[in-house]
Amino acid sequence: MSNDTQQQAEAIGRWMEQQDKFARLLDIQLESVSPGYARASLIVRPDMLNAVKVTQGGVTFTLADFAFAVASNSHGTTSLALTTQLSFPGSSREGDRLVAEAREENSTNRTGLYTVEVKTGEGRLVGLFNGTVFRRSDKIAEWMDNNQNSGG
Repeated sequence: MSNDTQQQAEAIGRWMEQQDKFARLLDIQLESVSPGYARASLIVRPDMLNAVKVTQGGVTFTLADFAFAVASNSHGTTSLALTTQLSFPGSSREGDRLVAEAREENSTNRTGLYTVEVKTGEGRLVGLFNGTVFRRSDKIAEWMDNNQNSGG
């Protein structure tokens, strides 16, 4: 991996972290990004719990989906989800730190396959996410430029 490739992935990750409104709402933090990889985390708050006081599944899904989005777009080509699936082998609770690690399993010019593991800070698996993206012809840099030019 070249230094330019790594710098591009980091710039894309920072931009996505700033521009993803729902990730901002949940206080998701991007911890690491490289081409085909991303790690993000959040702290489970009281307003993220369901009726039986465990983390609402949508919170876990959103964290996994954000890591998936950053990893799949890190190469610089706009990539959008075609399919996703999330299994919940465990649960988390208020105060838990959740960490999602997205890894590229396969990549072509048009598609990419990703696995995301969501674990508690203690390493207990609470979500196993699989996703497939479609790679469009437009570049993420175009979105980044358009966003800066529109004052966003």
